[in-house]
Amino acid sequence: MTSTRFLHTSDWQLGMTRHYLEGEAQSRYTGDRVETIRRIGELARERGCAFVVVAGDVFEHANLSRRDVGRALDAMGAVQLPVYLLPGNHDPLGPGSIYAQDAFRQLAPDNVVLLDDVGPWPAAEGVELVAAPWRSKRPDADPVAPALEGLAADGTLRIVVGHGMLDELDPDQDSLTTVRRAPLDEALARRAIHYVALGDRHIRWPEDGRGAVHYSGTHESTSFREHGRGQVLEVALEDTGVQVTAHEVGRWEHLRLQRRLDGPEDVDALRAELAALTPKERIILQTVFTGTLSLSASAALENLLAQQAEVFASLNAWERHTDLVVVPDEHEFEDLDVGGYAADAVVELRGRAASDAEDAPAAGDALRLLYRLVGGPTR
Repeated sequence: MTSTRFLHTSDWQLGMTRHYLEGEAQSRYTGDRVETIRRIGELARERGCAFVVVAGDVFEHANLSRRDVGRALDAMGAVQLPVYLLPGNHDPLGPGSIYAQDAFRQLAPDNVVLLDDVGPWPAAEGVELVAAPWRSKRPDADPVAPALEGLAADGTLRIVVGHGMLDELDPDQDSLTTVRRAPLDEALARRAIHYVALGDRHIRWPEDGRGAVHYSGTHESTSFREHGRGQVLEVALEDTGVQVTAHEVGRWEHLRLQRRLDGPEDVDALRAELAALTPKERIILQTVFTGTLSLSASAALENLLAQQAEVFASLNAWERHTDLVVVPDEHEFEDLDVGGYAADAVVELRGRAASDAEDAPAAGDALRLLYRLVGGPTR
């Protein structure tokens, strides 16, 4: 009985940057996308895998430096198993391709195999990869279907390696690059192919591990739509069936924190929640706060977020969905040294901030500033 075990991964997009990361955080993020390849190799060897397939978008674009390409290839060499690379929409074949550049051709280790031709590639005795590489950024048809042509149910274990969005998942029903599910299901049903390793979707799918058509998701988180850290799929394949197991390999996480804050106790709870998140230097945090706070609670929140912004990789508010109203408590200025014109200003600003006037938010901002300037407590 023919069988094989391998790791399915995709969408490494080596060289990726994120606009909300700055300085050393950006450098660590870019570097960790390469370093995680070494952990993928360790996992593959521990699990007894024969090879690793990368289902498209290995590199972010074709304009990476020779140093960046070299470091990526060095990490692939450390896998110590065959690593099959499929060109995707970020790194297609054709004029200007990163795979045609001297850096890739000269520095690629012997275990790295570029799947640059459509159709079957021998991977082991009785095992073939059926490659569907992208030849341009904008193909005019299903990028995977041509690779299925002429495949016979002859007992060979075949793994389709493709890139693109399945028609059942693609929100753009008019897209020319949609991967049609029907030809894949037909080839699976007649045993001409046995597993479909797809890339393009950065989130693992399906989550339950069932079936023979899978997206591995990216190895390191790339957006707030992705929950948790990056994964790879371990695939145990026999001619009688397939078993798919997900393994977490990523270190970075995009985390969106949606909370309602209506008083100092909620700010304290948030303080404890942020303290428990680790490792902060690899968490990209986006907050969505709603609710109503007093000036003192708002000042405490601002102080908390300013402190935490220094330790998280990134901490920013999703302004479009943030709706946090500051309603001054009438007693908040009583114990502070506020008199004369300033006291009159407080009364006027408090009235505007509590109104439906267009400048109500600005009045609230002015009150918060005044509160800090006169020494209001922030905890």
